[in-house]
Amino acid sequence: MKTLILAFSALLATGSVFAADTPDTAVIHDKTGFFVHLDVDKVLSSTDISQACGVIPAQLNYLDHQGREHVLDYQVQGTGCTNDH
Repeated sequence: MKTLILAFSALLATGSVFAADTPDTAVIHDKTGFFVHLDVDKVLSSTDISQACGVIPAQLNYLDHQGREHVLDYQVQGTGCTNDH
């Protein structure tokens, strides 16, 4: 499920915001768009889309390979629709 979310986020996001003077303890909020290269070392949490139906807002919290925490907000199709064929 997390792989699916990562795939959607790669398609929906356009670029990460990396400020040179950002402290290591600050959370980096990635901007959404068409494509972003995600440097994901460890997924901390992600939105559960298994009970949602339709397009919903989702969030991915992860650590990059330098140990910095990122938050990516994006839209995703829920997988809980029972009437889809």
